[in-house]
Amino acid sequence: MSSSVGREAQSEIYRAGVAGRRPRVPVGAAELERAAQRRMSRAAFAYVAGSAGLERTAQANLDAFRRRRIVPNVLRDVSARDLSIELFGVRRPTPLLLAPIGVLELARRGGDALAARAAASLGVPAVLSNQASQPMEEAAAAMDAVQHGASRWFQLYWSSSRDLVGSLVDRAERSGCEAIVVTLDTHVLGWRPRDLALGYLPFSRGLGIAQYTSDPVFQELVRERAARGARTATTVTPAAVAAFASILRHHPGRLRDNLRSGEPLAAVETFLDVFADPSLTWDDLAFLRERTRLPIVLKGVLHPDDARRAVDAGVDAVQVSNHGGRQLDGEIAALDALPAVVDAVGGRLPVLFDSGIRGGSDALVALALGARAVAIGRPYVYALALAGEEGVRELLRNTIAELDITLGLAGARSIGEVDASLLA
Repeated sequence: MSSSVGREAQSEIYRAGVAGRRPRVPVGAAELERAAQRRMSRAAFAYVAGSAGLERTAQANLDAFRRRRIVPNVLRDVSARDLSIELFGVRRPTPLLLAPIGVLELARRGGDALAARAAASLGVPAVLSNQASQPMEEAAAAMDAVQHGASRWFQLYWSSSRDLVGSLVDRAERSGCEAIVVTLDTHVLGWRPRDLALGYLPFSRGLGIAQYTSDPVFQELVRERAARGARTATTVTPAAVAAFASILRHHPGRLRDNLRSGEPLAAVETFLDVFADPSLTWDDLAFLRERTRLPIVLKGVLHPDDARRAVDAGVDAVQVSNHGGRQLDGEIAALDALPAVVDAVGGRLPVLFDSGIRGGSDALVALALGARAVAIGRPYVYALALAGEEGVRELLRNTIAELDITLGLAGARSIGEVDASLLA
């Protein structure tokens, strides 16, 4: 990406300011989150912003970045700067990824496609969530409408149904996804007090399960369950009626047909049964390797021993991540885990990173510690809630601009020059 990207973004914002126009989304991370909280429903914001337990892991992620300090090198010619990286044999304009985040309809209707379109417009690979509110085929088509062949990956939550796992992977390949990102830290749902206090799990209301209800293997599991006539006993209350209405609205097909059918409820019950597989082990990765030729990324690696096992297992990348603090309270900050994982891998495969990135300077710190690419999470959801596709595009543009400016101010001309020597 051009070395002028940072200056161009600044100039655009300042020129608009002269005409009395302000950015669509707040430029500061804290202000962005506060603005999104005012816009989103209480349950929606709790689901996106909340983390596990006392939220110590989420705070540790932010604190880990605050402890790192950049030490600039001066009097270097940084007039030409290059943000591009190579990953999986492709030269990419920036080291940014759009992290997979589920139930984006909580922020904006059609949010999966809108966020993916914004990423496509800037050459940022979008990792399509397994818990999306729109099928992967719709998001892929939306990206192609912006830029044909725009880079997308697919996040895989390993289901207890092996046939469903295979079907999701096959669909990802047909949708033009370039990699499969296996999320490892959701085999048990984390203890999330903000959601628990509201008794709110979006999946139980039919939200965020579009990858499942659009899948032929899952549909057959639902038909079998509906034929058995099994039902979960629920007290009839206004809240229960509203939840049932939500399930009907979000299930594919006409509302009239869904009212007569037992499949919408059966779909939610089936999802809750097959969502995760707590028995998953390293040996199971062989099934995925045999199923696809796409690069396999293991997301959620924090221990160096696991990083070494990933190399031995023949995967193509690991992603250092603690799910943004959403799964395990008191966990090591992802940034603190990054150097040991990088050392354990020893350059044999790329190390990706997420959890705690709030801007371009954070991205540079993670890259300096050995990450090949970094993923943006919650901030783009907040931007989506505030301004839809344009909000996500602006958020990504600002992040790229800050990364470019920070790179130059640190005295580096390319991402390839960035290493731990830039940090105190």
